[in-house]
Amino acid sequence: MSEADLPTIDLARAPAPQLPAVDLALREAGFLLVTGHGVDPGLRAEIRAVARRFFHLPAAVKEPYAVRVGGRGWLGPGAEANGYAEGTATPPDLKESLSFAAEEPTGDPVVDAEWFLPNTWPAEVPELRPLLETYLAEMKALSDRVLDLLGVALGEERDFFTRHTGHPTFGFNVNWYPGRERTGDPEPGQFRIGPHTDFGTVTVLDREAGKGGLQVFTEAGGWQDAPYDPAAFTVNIGDLMAGWTGGRWRSGRHRVLPPPADAPAEELMSLVYFYECTPGTTIHGIESHGYLRAQLDAIATD
Repeated sequence: MSEADLPTIDLARAPAPQLPAVDLALREAGFLLVTGHGVDPGLRAEIRAVARRFFHLPAAVKEPYAVRVGGRGWLGPGAEANGYAEGTATPPDLKESLSFAAEEPTGDPVVDAEWFLPNTWPAEVPELRPLLETYLAEMKALSDRVLDLLGVALGEERDFFTRHTGHPTFGFNVNWYPGRERTGDPEPGQFRIGPHTDFGTVTVLDREAGKGGLQVFTEAGGWQDAPYDPAAFTVNIGDLMAGWTGGRWRSGRHRVLPPPADAPAEELMSLVYFYECTPGTTIHGIESHGYLRAQLDAIATD
């Protein structure tokens, strides 16, 4: 499988020379890589180490934290089938997740009851909460930096997008992709995450390299392996962002391959931050969070 040609954008450099590459990448693939972000790699490694301890607990210990897609807690095996979002009836995804979201209330009881509830923190890994609270604050700051760059790359004012992130929602998943000793052999058409586009504004992904890793889709190249740089975050835009640009940029279609037969013990973990706008933001006539809720419901298998 060939590797997709995605640019690496250095946020520590002057943006102007990099803007054509940003625009081209988002028109063709909806993906790019970002360095110069200043996020400590040690923090990401600590999160993975602690989260792995949770995922390796017996299912009976994890079960009290079980939630539906869009909730805050543990998404167990078979909870999601992301291919459903694009109308493909795939088998359930071969992963588990710890899921968190925005919790700082707005003062609007209706909005807060749906989008700003308290997170659930597993008592078995108390170290996880301070690590993730630090990481999530850094992800918000990084996402706003990325959105400022995208505003300029689109030919608009720098705050074209960030003027709508005054009190944003976000979703955050620690995705664990176990090996075949836990999942068994994949069914036909079964993936760690099935083919889909993300639903919202911008996704910031910290991932690990592997044979059963991320692939991106372009019209020119079809499915290709996403390039990997341990110093970089992988950034992609979602459906709402594509609509925001009037279709100039494409929502990045992607999938995560099943655990490979020639590396059956391969175990990967991704930290996935889905950054959204402030509830009530309307994008070309679409109420942003109504769309998000409908898509989250679509991928739930229960």
